[in-house]
Amino acid sequence: MLHALRVGMLLGLALALLSGPTSAADEPPVAPKVLVLGDSISAAYGMSLEQGWAALLERQLQERWLNSRIINASISGDTSAGGLRRLPTLLEEHAPDLLVIELGGNDGLRGYPTSKLESNLTQMAELAVQNGAEVLILPMEIPPNYGPRYTRSFRESFQRAAQTTNSTLGPFLLDGIATKPELMQQDGIHPTVEAQPLITEILRPVIESLLSERTVS
Repeated sequence: MLHALRVGMLLGLALALLSGPTSAADEPPVAPKVLVLGDSISAAYGMSLEQGWAALLERQLQERWLNSRIINASISGDTSAGGLRRLPTLLEEHAPDLLVIELGGNDGLRGYPTSKLESNLTQMAELAVQNGAEVLILPMEIPPNYGPRYTRSFRESFQRAAQTTNSTLGPFLLDGIATKPELMQQDGIHPTVEAQPLITEILRPVIESLLSERTVS
């Protein structure tokens, strides 16, 4: 009886040594969470939320990371100041791996001081980093009728905020879209349903890259 027990223990030990420790590749992939803090462009203005780029991208991300989520906290008409006020609660509630900031367009359309815009973007990025999230800042563009000085300062606000906080400055999500009337709604500001997959194509590479860095152990 004792001999058989010893043999069984030795066999179990040998199998454990042969199999080795469990590798990271054997573990199920992490399901990342992305928090999108944006305005009407990300809030799927003029269409259902399921048709918007955030919902489309979530389904694509789930092909790679099962159960990954995009929490779309975008509100039509929101500004950088509004996003800054809402962000602490959102970070506490969702604990995202990545924060995507898509704000500033309404600031520019209202002629909001670019120094305030830059400060708000910087504070949002810093809050996210303090809560353990990566940050992607999406730059916005405004019509040229605001004058070259304001337009240049507006554009540079996003660049400086990203550089100051060591965040990633993403692509303009309406690049190649805003100049095509057939891809814009009648107001000339908001993209159509048909433009949403194109926005997803623009943003998916950078978002997947940032999430890949987070999920590699």
